Amino acid sequence: MVKAVFFDIDGTLVSFKTHEVPLSTVECLKALRSKGIKTFVSTGRMLGSINNLGDLQFDGYITLNGGYCYIGKEKVIYKHPIAQEDILALHEYMGKHPFPCSFVTERGIFMNFTNEAADEVFAMLNFPKPPICSLEDLKDDTFYQLIAFFPSGREQEIMALMPHCDATSWTPAFADVVPKGSSKAIGMDKIIEYYGISLEETVAFGDGGNDIPMLSHAGIGVAMGNASDTVKQSADFVTTSVDEDGIFNALKHLNVL
Repeated sequence: MVKAVFFDIDGTLVSFKTHEVPLSTVECLKALRSKGIKTFVSTGRMLGSINNLGDLQFDGYITLNGGYCYIGKEKVIYKHPIAQEDILALHEYMGKHPFPCSFVTERGIFMNFTNEAADEVFAMLNFPKPPICSLEDLKDDTFYQLIAFFPSGREQEIMALMPHCDATSWTPAFADVVPKGSSKAIGMDKIIEYYGISLEETVAFGDGGNDIPMLSHAGIGVAMGNASDTVKQSADFVTTSVDEDGIFNALKHLNVL
């Protein structure tokens, strides 16, 4: 029996084409909650940056790829920051080899500078560009995630300077840099432990590389039709795309609704 369903946002709940949640998905979310099935968001975004779900209600939020988890929108049950020594090493590298990067702290998202590639990503996500701020100005902040627009061929070199972090991406344009041990799967574990739900009673939906840990961890992992082949291979079931009622079709196929 399914007791909890976890949803990625961009490309899963929300269409890249319309920047909206399909009506069929809205109805599914209402139907799940009416049956007593708990619904959760699982995203790389921070809570304050979720600007595309309207007034939809969820029981909790896995944010920053598992690095910051909430029950409702107020109760924090888990947070996992990046090691300060990794940030210092990145700061030193950027002083010699700058590249666009967003820094996610508890105060918000800030960016050192932007370029055309970064602007295209923010436009694709229908997301406002973060304010410009240097790492020096953020030296007293705690970092939870970086959105790194790595120079071509330099990701491995840069990540070697940050041994306590991992980089995960769902598009070649950028990578989410998170502390080792953070993932949407870890976030799921924190949420279901709080509610006393077993993994076998969960379903997870996603479309990106950062969803792979969650899809392979859930009782049933569902890849959207718009996902890459690698993501699809990590799932138990592949549904249609977000623009083709993928969530509705999967929940019907799985007899959850």
